[in-house]
This record gives sequence, structure tokens and C-alpha cells, in this order.
Amino acid sequence: MGASNFVEGVDLAFKVIFGISLFFLAGITTVMLWFVFRYSRKRHPVAEQIKDNNLLEITWITIPLILVLLMFYYGYAAFSPQRIVPKDAIPITVIGKMWVWTFEYEGGKQSPVLVVPLNKPVRLNLHSEDVIHSLFIPAFRIKEDVVPGKNNFMWFIAQQPGEYDVLCTVYCGLRHSYMETKTRVVSEAEYEAWLKALPEKSNEPEGLVILKKNACTGCHSIDGSKIVSVSFKGMFGKSEKVMTNGSERSITIDEEYIKSSLYDPDKDIVSGYQKGIMKTYKGLVSEQEMTKIIDYLKTIK
Repeated sequence: MGASNFVEGVDLAFKVIFGISLFFLAGITTVMLWFVFRYSRKRHPVAEQIKDNNLLEITWITIPLILVLLMFYYGYAAFSPQRIVPKDAIPITVIGKMWVWTFEYEGGKQSPVLVVPLNKPVRLNLHSEDVIHSLFIPAFRIKEDVVPGKNNFMWFIAQQPGEYDVLCTVYCGLRHSYMETKTRVVSEAEYEAWLKALPEKSNEPEGLVILKKNACTGCHSIDGSKIVSVSFKGMFGKSEKVMTNGSERSITIDEEYIKSSLYDPDKDIVSGYQKGIMKTYKGLVSEQEMTKIIDYLKTIK
């Protein structure tokens, strides 16, 4: 029994396609070598043309057609059930953003790890807040693209308890390789206890919640460490050298600079960092949210 209900079908399709490919690799290579030996100029100095062989033409049309249809059959047999979701499946919303996965359960409860009960159907509703991502759980043999503005889904039944990798398989920026987490498969009783204990609302400062919501902490740390860009810790009130229209100048990071950086990120680039990495948050972060972000940044010295 596989880790999910889709393992056997996907693995069978892979084995069939791989087996056919391997057979023809060996067969074509053998025939090619035999032809090179048998019809070399030394052994066969006069070339001959073979044409109008109906049996040969029918053979090399019919056999590939049968093999392609066979591969299609096993592929479709593995894929088709993945789009038919049981009505009693547990709904979980998956939010992909640079560069973190967030799993939202009923009641608005959120977790950085996907926790599911054993032998229960689970439906993952996929959403992206920025660019295209792709949710992949290798052990379950399931993968779907997470596209901004498009509703997509995947479902599965976890059949073995344990911990499994969750990855992103579409290059989504500099820290794409860090966009990974885990799926934990537990008993139904353990799942219910975990879900009940999961806090409904975050007790973190509102400004930090907004920063995490918009994936800002994927590039800017809050503990002083360097990731992709400057750390939020001690940033407010700090003097920095920035590049503006190709010229270097000194600025003080204040409220106006933070607003400008969020709404027009390429206007003033801190020296030593690249242009074009950060997207504009104009229309995504409101003035009220901006105030909460600034108030939070003032507190982390």
C-alpha cells in the first residue's frame, strides 16, 4: 500500500511508459548496430533501395499507434480519479507566496505544516498571492500548479502515517528552493486534538501579520540576519546609501521611505542589492495597513 491512494496508479503508468521506452531504446540500438555491421560498404558495396513494402508500412504505423494508446490509457487511468473529489473530503486552503506555504483550516486557523488524518479524503484548494507556484507531495504522487487569479485543487487519501516532504516545483524567485514544508499524517483522534489546539487568531503584532501575509519576511528577516534584502530589525531610523537614477545618495529610513519602497520599490535601491527583485505592493497594501507596518518596524530595534 502506498502513502496515498494515487501511488499505485501513477507508479503503474510510469512503469509501463518506462518499460516501453527501455524496450525500444535497446531494440533500436541493437538494430542500428546490426545495420551498421551488416550493410557497411565493405560487406555491401552496392546500395539497394527498398520501397512499396505495404506490410512494413502498416507494421510501423500500427505498432506505435497501439503503444501510444496503451500509454495514454494507463496515464489517463491514473489521472482521471485525481479530478473526482469525494463529497466528504476535508477542505483545506493552500496559500502559496514567495517563499512559503500556508495551510488554512476551517475557522481561519492557519498552519505552516499540512496536517491530515489517516484514511480520510482531503481536498486542497490552491491559491497564489503573487506568482505561479506548484504544490508537489512526491510521496503521494500528486502535483498541481498554483496560479494567481485561478482556482485550482487537488485531493488525496493519506494511507500511511508519517511525515512527507512538500515542495514547490515551479521556479518562483531567488528563494524558490527554500519553499518547502512537511505533510504530517496522523490518526483521526490526533488530528482532531491538533486542530482544536491550533489558535484561531495570531497573537503577533498586526504589522508583522501583514508583512507575513504579503511574504515580506521571505526576503527581509526580523532577527538581523541577511536573506535577500536588508533586515527589518533596526531598520527604521537607520542611515543607508541608496542608488537613485544611477546616482548614490544617503537617506534615512523613515515613514516616507518605507511607503516609497513598498509602492515604488525600484526608485531607491540600497547599495549592494539588485534592482527588480521586489514587486510593487500598490493596491495590495492599504494606507491603514501601511501605518501598522511602520508602527511595527519602529518597535524592532
